[in-house]
Amino acid sequence: MATAATARERPQVAAQVRERWRMGSEALGLVVVTSALLAFGLAVLYSASAIVAMQEGRDSWYYVARQATGVLAGIVAFAVAAKLPAEKWQGWAWPLMYVAIGSLFLCLVLPESIAPRINGSKRFLFGSSFQPSEFGKLAVVIWTSMLIVKKGPQLRRLTKGVLPFFVVIGVCNVLAALEPDLSVAMLYTLLLAILLFVGGVRVAHFVFLGALAIPLMWRQIEKVQYAVLRLTSFLDPGRAPAQVGYQLKQSLIAVGSGGALGQGFGQGRQQYGFLPFPYSDFIASNIGEEWGFIGLAAVTIAFAAYALLGFRIARKARSPFLQLVAVGLTFVTALTAYLHIGVVVGLLPTTGLTLPFVSYGRSNIVLTMFFTGILVNIGSARERVIGGGATNPMSAE
Repeated sequence: MATAATARERPQVAAQVRERWRMGSEALGLVVVTSALLAFGLAVLYSASAIVAMQEGRDSWYYVARQATGVLAGIVAFAVAAKLPAEKWQGWAWPLMYVAIGSLFLCLVLPESIAPRINGSKRFLFGSSFQPSEFGKLAVVIWTSMLIVKKGPQLRRLTKGVLPFFVVIGVCNVLAALEPDLSVAMLYTLLLAILLFVGGVRVAHFVFLGALAIPLMWRQIEKVQYAVLRLTSFLDPGRAPAQVGYQLKQSLIAVGSGGALGQGFGQGRQQYGFLPFPYSDFIASNIGEEWGFIGLAAVTIAFAAYALLGFRIARKARSPFLQLVAVGLTFVTALTAYLHIGVVVGLLPTTGLTLPFVSYGRSNIVLTMFFTGILVNIGSARERVIGGGATNPMSAE
């Protein structure tokens, strides 16, 4: 009788066994840092965009309301990425790259009713709903990580190891540059370089390919007038045309006037029309003006914490592929933030890169939160929940 009763209970117990992801301490810290940046970003965005919105005949909450929809979509994207086992991305590497290249190409060839020209560049599809160059960052990280793992020892060879990476990523670079968006094209190249370096490529191959690529890249930059003017204004501000150096000059005025503690929330003056795009490309200028050196330092430290947590997740990752993905996603987020801050304080030429989690842009915020979700999954362990709540850790493999 006891044996029969036990047999009848077994299916019931088995039905109560399920699997769940349990976040590690680094993943939990990443969620906290991301949440703080998102909350701070919405507050800063309102201050930076309210006057601009009213000058355009809109409600003062216009840009914040649109950004809030992006945050909500980003939360969904984060939840999906955090729940989906990150190992699956290795099998989706080529489809992601095909979609990235195809969408970048469509930006160039589709009529402006579908791919509008905004501020002189064709970077969006379907109005301003989707920016293929942002999606391309994910494709570059996943595809490069997959191929590094696949090639293994062949990675130390030039023709069969390293060269194929530059051919495929070179296609992405050319398409991005034709939009034109040289900042993203350079970011793709930096992502490729850092992942190859982490993957164990020979330094001599870097030097050789760099010696070949730099003259070609410079010729292409010379053909794009705005890029040359931006470099001129950075290297020699006194000789640059007034219209080119104007944005940087106003940014420096904003940051300088903030001093140590800032003018106070909502008390900045540059958003009254003096500084172009104060809510996107130069939003850190608003932080410096209203929150001062303390505010900019806090944002810098927050992204340093994000990078530290991301690289710790990479170090503990479950496989070489996930290690590379974690390094790439962490690098692209932190580097974009520091490039943005470097531009607004005059340390770098104007690039047009936004501040992750803070600048206005729904495509950017959804993708960045999606990146963070993947990092959280990599920094989590899968466990079994049995019966009334007992757990049994499992290998994620």
